[in-house]
Amino acid sequence: MRKPPVIALVAGIVAGLAGLGVMPREPRLTAQTTGDANLAAEVRAAVADPGGYRGLSVALIDGGQVRTAGLGDRDRDGNPVEADTPFEIGSVPKVLTGMLLAHQASAGAVRPDDTLGATWPEVTGPAHEVTLAELASHRTGLPRVPLGSVRDWVRVLWANFAAGNPYAGQDVDRVRAATDDHRPGDDRGRVGYSNLGMALLGQALAANAGTGYPELLDRELLTPLGMTATVQVTDPDAVPAGRAEGARSSGRTPDPWIGAGYAPAGIGYWSTAADLARLVSATAAGTAPGVDAREPRFDDTERTRIGYGWFTTRYGDREITWHNGATSGFHSYIGFDRATGNGVVVLGNTDKGVEPIGLRLLGVPREQAGTASPALPTWAGAGIALLFTFIGGLSLLGTVLRPTLDRLTALAAAVWALVYPALGHQLGDWSAVPGWLWPVGLAASGAGLALAVHRWRELPVNGATVPWRRVASVTASSAAAVALTAALLS
Repeated sequence: MRKPPVIALVAGIVAGLAGLGVMPREPRLTAQTTGDANLAAEVRAAVADPGGYRGLSVALIDGGQVRTAGLGDRDRDGNPVEADTPFEIGSVPKVLTGMLLAHQASAGAVRPDDTLGATWPEVTGPAHEVTLAELASHRTGLPRVPLGSVRDWVRVLWANFAAGNPYAGQDVDRVRAATDDHRPGDDRGRVGYSNLGMALLGQALAANAGTGYPELLDRELLTPLGMTATVQVTDPDAVPAGRAEGARSSGRTPDPWIGAGYAPAGIGYWSTAADLARLVSATAAGTAPGVDAREPRFDDTERTRIGYGWFTTRYGDREITWHNGATSGFHSYIGFDRATGNGVVVLGNTDKGVEPIGLRLLGVPREQAGTASPALPTWAGAGIALLFTFIGGLSLLGTVLRPTLDRLTALAAAVWALVYPALGHQLGDWSAVPGWLWPVGLAASGAGLALAVHRWRELPVNGATVPWRRVASVTASSAAAVALTAALLS
């Protein structure tokens, strides 16, 4: 009979070699190009590192002319990105909501100093006293998202873990009800980014107009601007045809973010680079409805001021008016230089930021444009990848090498030796950690599983002094493993 070290070594090598075929690979921008070849070359020059991107759709407005280009792949099948490829655009529609306020104010339908409660009488909670201008400029002191209950925390944490939709079930009534539980904070009057605040603004404007937010937006802004490709998705099965497929740094495809109540904050909206170029062109030229929203009114930082939705930031001798967006698997950036009238749209289908690309295309030097920020701090994403990849296998090895062991304990450790690497594969930042380390972790799990099988016949079923406690512990551990596995596979 083979000795345990030989068994462990052989099993580890087999598991490691098998893991090479499925090891995590970060998305990477391919050489595929559509549209304007010169613009595509400019974009590639602006990309500091192609790792972490899969596809980019770009529009550049220069001298009143719009050029578009697609780079890389829109999905796992390698289909090309084009100017009319729909992307999830995250928070970009916040500028549209700010422009709705400016447009409605110019028509005399509302005043920026009107309160939320006066505009939307159904709002009777503590936040009814904030003004529309405060909502549009993120100066209400309201939280980014309402997390007033254990249920809210669990929903958001689970969605982040499972690459799900953190806004599921957040309809207009839920947004309004959030004002019952949240009052303006002590930092009211200072800029503090709030999805809740922008959602309340858009829904209040719609209620005041006697219609829904999507209908109001279409009528007042999208239709006049000719933005026929900017659409709200209210059902996961109704995402646009030919769309880009989002991805995390692990390569995992997340669910689209959908929540009708948060539509004014950008949740559920998809668009194309060509369509958003119409918005940027008209706003830069001063011809868009509600264009007054672009005017900087309040200080955010030393270099940045905010209007109604639009931010304006100084980079040396340039001032760029902009907004960005991010969901679990997409990033977006729109911006323009008021002095030159030049503008840009950059859409990406991963969780790596695209802001530096847009700034470089607008002429901002690389050292001022900065680098793309990962979804998680690099140390956190790398730590998750390494911890989960190795902890299961090493823990199992430590368990099966104990002189005293029972089958229940070995079984629980064996289950986690499989679940933990799966977690590392799906949740880790594999742009920060070499992907070949994952098969090494799987090799440790394989070695531990082989030793557990080798010892199985000699082990008692339950060797605990208090047997029922061992049974309860293993049952709870296995249930947690099943739940996490289900989340990864959902």
